[in-house]
Amino acid sequence: MYDLIVIGAGPGGYVCAIRAAQLGLKVACVEGRETLGGTCLNVGCIPSKALLHGTHMLHEAHENFEKMGLMGAHVSVDWDRMQGYKAETVAGNTKGIEFLFKKNKIDWLKGWASIPEAGKVKVGDTVHETKNIVIATGSTPAPLKGVEVDNEAGRIVDSTGALALPRIPKSMVVIGAGVIGLELGSVYARLGAEVTVLEYLEVITPGLDGEVQKQFQKMLAKQGLKFTLGAAVKSAEVAGDQVKVSYALKKDDSAQEISADVVLVATGRRPHVEGLGLDALGVTLTDRGFVQVDKHWATSVKGVYAIGDAVPGPMLAHKAEDEGMAVAEVIAGKHGHVNYDVIPGVIYTTPEVANVGLTEEQAKADGRKIKIGKFPFMGNARAKAQFLGEGFVKLIADAETDRILGCHIIGPSAGDLIHEVCVAMEFGASAEDLALTCHAHPTVSEAVREAALACGGGAIHA
Repeated sequence: MYDLIVIGAGPGGYVCAIRAAQLGLKVACVEGRETLGGTCLNVGCIPSKALLHGTHMLHEAHENFEKMGLMGAHVSVDWDRMQGYKAETVAGNTKGIEFLFKKNKIDWLKGWASIPEAGKVKVGDTVHETKNIVIATGSTPAPLKGVEVDNEAGRIVDSTGALALPRIPKSMVVIGAGVIGLELGSVYARLGAEVTVLEYLEVITPGLDGEVQKQFQKMLAKQGLKFTLGAAVKSAEVAGDQVKVSYALKKDDSAQEISADVVLVATGRRPHVEGLGLDALGVTLTDRGFVQVDKHWATSVKGVYAIGDAVPGPMLAHKAEDEGMAVAEVIAGKHGHVNYDVIPGVIYTTPEVANVGLTEEQAKADGRKIKIGKFPFMGNARAKAQFLGEGFVKLIADAETDRILGCHIIGPSAGDLIHEVCVAMEFGASAEDLALTCHAHPTVSEAVREAALACGGGAIHA
């Protein structure tokens, strides 16, 4: 008899299992993959970041090395070795989780799970008894009507297939201008592919601050990515050595076609709960297929909880991790906490884009009186020294209380810089609190302080 069985060993599941074990519970985790870590570590966050880093280094070698006096032979790409570097990066992380499972005495139940009834989890032919169950099964790429993905063929692929193409394509069409499409599109653009992004909406990265969206698109366009917005994709078909994509422009409903070596379908993700037997169990789902939970992550069936991409909210690994720790605390009889107003988002392109809290548009739609402090990275000495002077920090604060409501960064190390704002928001800090905090010079973090200063008397270096 286990105290807890976690179904799924992705960021939410394995973190939940470890935290529960640390709290003294007897824990098992079910995972059908050959390695732990879920989508994120195996075919998502980690391998994509390896390719993003490798291709960023390639860009630096081609564009900036000579400017710094670094002379020598022209750098070329060995795709097989780059794939090997990616695989080593993944293996190092997944083996690390195996070590943590052993360290915390967590049983890995290898196989795919179903829940025949509350308090029981079936893996293969074996039924395991448990006091509590946490569903942490993550998500899968959402299908697009008229477009059939075949990762094995390597022509029409989703994010998993795009990470392991047999060769670098000369041309690629990316369907969807969200995080996944832009990150992987930028990888192949740096590798020399002609990349065209088709997006159904009239803006890229839906949900981001409008000012960031516009600047981000301009910067990606300078890197060679082409954008067609307001494009409703109808079909994609392999025709000889090309894939033909048919779409209609929403502004006039005109029929259009574009062909490429590879098509990447990056139109979002959906919860992966098939095969668990939730209908028969009586677990309530939302109209979009997510598991419905209460404020303690409990489902409609006693003793069954759900977290991460399987439940409503942003599909982010760190959101799943927070929920994993919190639900473990709840099951152990303690108080679990997740502040959904302070969950950052990051796009790991170059430049990086990061955000937390309200956008300018959201704040105004809520009827809030706000003040905005902006600071360009062109005014930051460290950023300019690294050829990363494009972009800005945008801080949004309440006009009356000065409390920080949100922050939006496009520029160097944005994914790291955003976290000092997260900490500030968690403590209810004002823009003045941030402005009065000494930041080391020269660092790119000074740009955050300057944006906070701009909410008051004014930035120094702008």
